[in-house]
Amino acid sequence: MVRASVSFPGRVLFLSQDPGVMRQQFAGGNVSLETALSLRDQISTDEITPAWVCYYFDKRLGDFPYLGLKCGSEFPVREHAVSQGGFSVSVAGKRRGKGSSREASPYAELSAGIRLVIAESFERIYLQNCQNLGLLASTDFGLIERIRSGEAIPIEAFTDGLDPITAEIVRRGGLFAFNQARLAGEVDVPTPTHSPRPMTLAEKILARAVVINTVSGTLGVPCVQPGDGVFAKAHWRFSHEYVTPMAASFLESAMGTEIAIRDVGSVLAFRDHLTFLHHSMDPEHRKSGLLEVAQRLKTMQETFTAKHGIRLHGETSEGGSEGLCHSLMSERYALPGQVVVGTDSHTPHSGALGCLAFGVGTTDIANAWITGDVRVTVPPTLRVRLNGRLRPGVYAKDVMLHLLRQGLIREGGAIGHVIEYCGEAIAAMGTDERATLTNMAAEIGGFSGIVPPDQETLRFIRERRGIEARIEDWMTSDPDAKFAHTLDIDCSTLEPMVAIPGDPGQGLSISQLDRSVPIDIAYGGSCTGGKREDIERMFQVVAWAAEHGVTLPAHIHFIVQFGSEDVRHFAQAQGWISVFEQAGVQLLGPGCGACINAGPGVSHRADQVTISAINRNFPGRSGPGQVWLGSPETVAASAFAGRIMSFDQLKNQHPDQPEPAQTDPII
Repeated sequence: MVRASVSFPGRVLFLSQDPGVMRQQFAGGNVSLETALSLRDQISTDEITPAWVCYYFDKRLGDFPYLGLKCGSEFPVREHAVSQGGFSVSVAGKRRGKGSSREASPYAELSAGIRLVIAESFERIYLQNCQNLGLLASTDFGLIERIRSGEAIPIEAFTDGLDPITAEIVRRGGLFAFNQARLAGEVDVPTPTHSPRPMTLAEKILARAVVINTVSGTLGVPCVQPGDGVFAKAHWRFSHEYVTPMAASFLESAMGTEIAIRDVGSVLAFRDHLTFLHHSMDPEHRKSGLLEVAQRLKTMQETFTAKHGIRLHGETSEGGSEGLCHSLMSERYALPGQVVVGTDSHTPHSGALGCLAFGVGTTDIANAWITGDVRVTVPPTLRVRLNGRLRPGVYAKDVMLHLLRQGLIREGGAIGHVIEYCGEAIAAMGTDERATLTNMAAEIGGFSGIVPPDQETLRFIRERRGIEARIEDWMTSDPDAKFAHTLDIDCSTLEPMVAIPGDPGQGLSISQLDRSVPIDIAYGGSCTGGKREDIERMFQVVAWAAEHGVTLPAHIHFIVQFGSEDVRHFAQAQGWISVFEQAGVQLLGPGCGACINAGPGVSHRADQVTISAINRNFPGRSGPGQVWLGSPETVAASAFAGRIMSFDQLKNQHPDQPEPAQTDPII
């Protein structure tokens, strides 16, 4: 059914910076937009649905939206507040829905009665998830008074400016309804018919993957350009245990239980997010039965994957998982020129290999299981030229924290863009380091991150996969391709960086810290901190400390968590494990735990301070304490110093002692 107009009989909820305004609305009072200002900007999905909320995957989510929303210094939203408040419209400021790709966030809003979200701007995945679910979205604040006057709003108010495919999805009330009509031949899906033009690498990959005919599998058009709406064949489709059960539930509800997974060999599932949850769940949540709720995700994922013959990378007998989804995708699966989609905002990790990898929501992946393709609006590309060579002790994480504080990025100029990295500094990086940059395209607000394949890519896939390839067979951007913007960074001037607690965009050089910052926890792990090169950087600090008689302060908890079992086995073969253990470092098998407040490495008190190699530090992301972000080397150096410090600063505290012999990095 195609909607012509929509009415919103409920109340309008303004997500205000002022906690008093929030409490007034929940007490039954209606306020004006002017009274509500300033609205909360950059509301993350962690704030809409904190990690523990996502253990639920049904209508119960409607009890919880905005529980993590920080307004001023308070968290004014309580359980049931939205659903019992009779709200149908929710209004916020800039960059609504940043962070994790969890579709639980808009689904929680929808389940609480919200039918329209309004904001100055939206993050791409959040907006796409809204469209897929049938939750309307707009940047037109003029709708507020029209809605309050009882006017039925024409559906065109929500489709203007959208590509034809997305507009039809909105008109039909969601992606499932659209694809049912598409598979029945009731909808014509247009394909681009442009004259040949120079293209970026991402555009070339999408042009080759455009689905011409779903039944025959015919692929490819001569060219695409930003704004084109297409369905693209996905070479890999993966989900983790937070999402697989919800996606399966959505799919069976819409299509029935007897469904066929298309090209099941290219579908993967991962049990990587919650394997260490039992080590960190707070007593209150455990007492309420939340651990049992979370365990249902594991059981349902195992049941669904077994039923359909989907490869599941699960838990190991040694504890933890086989590997984080992003780590294993780059180490074992993704190849240059492929399209890779996964249910996580950090799916661009694999873009380090020259593929187009991007995060999708629950409804997207459920539909992709049966169609083999994914809806894409061709994104513009931002070229980031990393000029010059990085100084010793400066790494990809430092580059990213510097990028995130650039005006273009902070003002939202990269939202929805592919971030293509090039330049002398990127050419000198190993693939693991490049993956930190592409992974954190999510923090930039980008569609994806990508590095054109080169000799380093060739080395990586030969070493990790035993695959022989030729660079000539891989695509790169045309010399005269059109980029939306070009951002030049002089990497020779960069120093080790950290991000102040609250947001990865609050970066500054360690040398700029105006005070000593004592720490309690040092965590080196996650998809951006558990790769081979990351473990090696931390090992070098630990080995230096052992050689110089520097020991961990008694109160410091230093944790190193491997990104995959492949990385752990490599570290064992190099002799690193025993050095870590002798230094008192806690070693963990693979898992996302500390990054999502679900494993060792999280804080347990608000007064605790963590230095972490994870990719985002939104409030509550890794426990109630304060989380600073830094490179793996900075994490290790800070652990031995007992306060935030670069490795050079740590070494300068021991100037009369000999330096250890330098070794070539193992990548």
